[in-house]
Amino acid sequence: MTNTKGKRQGTRYMFSRPFRKDGVVPLATYMRIYRKGDIVDIKGMGTVQKGIPHKCYHGKTGRVYSVTQHAVGIIVNKQEQDSCQENVHIEHIKHSKSFHTEKVIKPVRKQ
Repeated sequence: MTNTKGKRQGTRYMFSRPFRKDGVVPLATYMRIYRKGDIVDIKGMGTVQKGIPHKCYHGKTGRVYSVTQHAVGIIVNKQEQDSCQENVHIEHIKHSKSFHTEKVIKPVRKQ
C-alpha cells in the first residue's frame, strides 16, 4: 500500500527522470551561475533528495532573492497569497527561457 499522505505523495511521474537521462547529474547543472534578480523555473529532480521543492512549486517561475553555496532562495507567486519564499538546491532550478516572465513576477523588495 502506498503512502497517501506526505511531501512526495502523488509525484511518481513529476519527480522521475526522462528516459535514458537517469544516473549522475551533469556537471553543467552545478556550473550555472545564479544572481539576485534572475528569473528561474523550478523543476524537482528525483535523483537529488536534498533541497527538493514541494510539489506545489513544480513548474512555477520565480525570482532569486538570495544565493548560498548549494541553494538559492526564490520568491514564487501563489494564488492564495501574494508571494512565498522557497529555498531550493540548484539541481532543482534552471534559468527561465520564457519571454513574458518579467511581467509575471513582481519586483523584489529591497531588504
